[in-house]
Amino acid sequence: MSVWLPSAPCTPAACVEPTATATAAPRALLRLTAIAALLLAGLALTPVGHRIPARLVRRWCRAIVRAAGVRVRITGAAPPDGGLLLVANHISWLDVPLLAAVRPARMLAKTEIRQWPLAGRLVARGGVLFIERDRLRALPDTVARIAEALRRGAAVAVFPEGSTWCGRARGRFRPAVFQAALDAGVPVQPVRLRYRLDRGTTSTAPAFVGEDGLLASLWRVARARGLVAEVEVGDLIAPGSHADRRALAGAAESAVDNPLPVGAGRGCNVRHDHPWNVRPDRCPRPADPARLGRGRPTPARRARIGRPRGQ
Repeated sequence: MSVWLPSAPCTPAACVEPTATATAAPRALLRLTAIAALLLAGLALTPVGHRIPARLVRRWCRAIVRAAGVRVRITGAAPPDGGLLLVANHISWLDVPLLAAVRPARMLAKTEIRQWPLAGRLVARGGVLFIERDRLRALPDTVARIAEALRRGAAVAVFPEGSTWCGRARGRFRPAVFQAALDAGVPVQPVRLRYRLDRGTTSTAPAFVGEDGLLASLWRVARARGLVAEVEVGDLIAPGSHADRRALAGAAESAVDNPLPVGAGRGCNVRHDHPWNVRPDRCPRPADPARLGRGRPTPARRARIGRPRGQ
């Protein structure tokens, strides 16, 4: 694998928390069966896919997420018609149908997805633009293909981080794909994706990170209870508003950035430009609330704080 390939410190063991309340196995199996049925229906309709109204495609994509037991909440303005580059942070395989629920688009995906059962055949027939992530020399050709699709009036959805993160941490937006929007003269639509539980806390159950397997991730999501997917469509970034791809990538990244308050999940909510200026090798679990407040200094120790050494 190439050393330039984007990667995240998130791993299933370090980041993905066991679900506090899980759905019984029979219900989880029913959810997986419903997902498979929807994918098979989409596979059967791919020969006439370009004739299906966009609103039906959006409903079908939302149905896939709902079949997994995840409620969907979409906020923000509807994206415009015509050539459009949709960019979002990347957490889960659920991100793909969620973006398509905002606006049906040609996805930019890694070539390994071709091997996924059912979904691999579906995306291959659905006009997905595949990228060989371990070949740096193939990147200019990929950017050129994206720009050509944008010029023809298509929407193209990409995840500029280049890798999935757990949802508590987020990567930097790589600027390469933004060159396609500049070359085609089309706007960029930033979208922020988040997964939480009913009670409002962030959930890492949908995260598809590290060496996580697709079937294991599907089962974990199907067994989870009370998951909510939040999709926030940001303000449109007009063509020509930024001089180069790095500035455009920075503007889109800022639009989807939502850092937690200082001190909340510090080990896992870090960025290269964050004041903490650290990047962990692993993405630890959040602090146990039951342990917060322990280890406070005694009055005698507080009295010594600030005292010069040797006194």
